Amino acid sequence: MQSASALLSRRPHKPVPSVSLGDDDITLALGRVHELCGPARRTLALALTAQIGAPVIWITTPKASDRLNPDGLAQFIPPRDVVFVRADRDTSLLWAMEEALRAGCAPIVIGDLHAPPAMTPVRRLHLAAETGCGMGHCRPLALLLTPDSGGAPGIETRWSLRAAHDAKGDQWVLERLRARMAPPRTWTLDKRTGHLAPVTDANPRKQPKATKQVEFKVDLASH
Repeated sequence: MQSASALLSRRPHKPVPSVSLGDDDITLALGRVHELCGPARRTLALALTAQIGAPVIWITTPKASDRLNPDGLAQFIPPRDVVFVRADRDTSLLWAMEEALRAGCAPIVIGDLHAPPAMTPVRRLHLAAETGCGMGHCRPLALLLTPDSGGAPGIETRWSLRAAHDAKGDQWVLERLRARMAPPRTWTLDKRTGHLAPVTDANPRKQPKATKQVEFKVDLASH
């Protein structure tokens, strides 16, 4: 058993490095695997790349139904900073993600999937990201893009983004569907003002007035 003096002399726990979308409660821990779903999941991924920076490794398969528009991509990050990789199947995509994360050479690695992966591949991605934190030059962030409401097991957090535009302008609904250390929660993002507010009404078109200014300009492109 350790003495009381030894326990008191311990250094305080350091917060895990993370990326934020303008609010202390909207954070994604680096060196971990997160899932983005919903109709505007790729837009949310681009918003995160704008915060983290280049280079970005974006891996897809022939089953991917959507392709990124260079003009929309340029609103967040120069297209030259994105390395696109086409894998022949989902297992190859997950292997490529694992290798990129383990190398720690890119701060963000994205896997654009047509269905959520199983638990074992997700665990391997977590281990690869943790290895990359020590072996490479950065703490890589792993993003799994999945359709509909997602559902990948073992992920650190799951987020959904969808449009909620009205006559006054562009608005978006951001949902935290799952997190290890936080409950589900919903926010609105206003493209015109860059404001953010928690949702208190079930109807996303009837939102309370924004009360907190986000740190970055919310400029989400339709997708």
